[in-house]
Amino acid sequence: MSDQRVYNFAAGPSMLPLSALERAGSEIANYRGSGMSVMEMSHRSKIFMDIFDETQAKLRRLMQVPEGYHILFLQTGASGQFSMIPLNLIGRTGKADYAVTGNFSGLACKEAGKYGQIHLACDTSDRGHCYIPRQEELDLDPEASYFYYCANNTIYGTEWDYVPETGDVPLVCDMSSDILSMPVDVSRFGLIYAGAQKNMAPAGLTVVIIKDDLAGHHLPFTPLMMEYQLQIDKGSMYNTPPCWCIYMLGLTLDWVEENGGLEGMERLRSLRSGMLYDVLDGSRLFTCHADKGSRSGMNVTFRTGSEELDAKFVKEAAEAGFLNLKGHRMTGGMRASIYNAMPVEGVEGLCRFIQTFDRDN
Repeated sequence: MSDQRVYNFAAGPSMLPLSALERAGSEIANYRGSGMSVMEMSHRSKIFMDIFDETQAKLRRLMQVPEGYHILFLQTGASGQFSMIPLNLIGRTGKADYAVTGNFSGLACKEAGKYGQIHLACDTSDRGHCYIPRQEELDLDPEASYFYYCANNTIYGTEWDYVPETGDVPLVCDMSSDILSMPVDVSRFGLIYAGAQKNMAPAGLTVVIIKDDLAGHHLPFTPLMMEYQLQIDKGSMYNTPPCWCIYMLGLTLDWVEENGGLEGMERLRSLRSGMLYDVLDGSRLFTCHADKGSRSGMNVTFRTGSEELDAKFVKEAAEAGFLNLKGHRMTGGMRASIYNAMPVEGVEGLCRFIQTFDRDN
């Protein structure tokens, strides 16, 4: 293997900022003169508690999380939240609204059905999840305990370009694949969660931002580890948290701050996705899966229309240093995941490769 870093377009785990990796590497055996790695130290030691508190404070500052919200660092994986959310939130009325706009919101909806009455606010499978419904197309239940949606659909390459209006019904959002890529008004949400392995940290950490008054109403059979109130009361430390991932999140947040905060991330995201969609739209060979107006700024899904040409594209792209461009098995084709840490030069190079492949094929 070459020691040259490649451009990794994987959907997750994905690229991390190089400066965060290099700093972690320099501290891996001896964190700030402690004589220990972060992976070795007690999660209740003062030195790790400082890492924990600083990381939480950085995230609160960057996302402008208001008072009245708790930030939790959990280990459930995003998929664990499919159960944790209804177990804790559905009890108010026994009902919930779900917007199914892709695979993961569909799985979350199915899981929630074990715990209450689920109403489909929308289901975009009628057109292969290639679009996001407009506000007026949402079928809302005013008696729902919460409204659930997934902000960005990694498999299909669609993304909500607005925050749904749901009246007094709390909004619950899976932001796993676009958190930290743009400013968000947290006060509009009851709960935001994200698996860390796309824009935040290595796999193993799940971040939950929850409005205080939504906790403490869990169903009586909720497993201990899945009670939000318990996790709040214990400061995310009822058991050992994912220490290394929390440390890496802190380093990533430093990089985000150094690069203009969430406004800076939004500028980079618009630049990367804009140039890629422009090249694909100008191509004779490639088409995008997602409708204009519903396209993701994080996961660009496209295809040639020929499985043989798609496979050739993926193979030749890898040989040129652009890795993990094969689309998900549900959709085929190609997918370029262009999360925060993807350098603009990587997308510029991919654009040139697409243009050359288009011309030659």
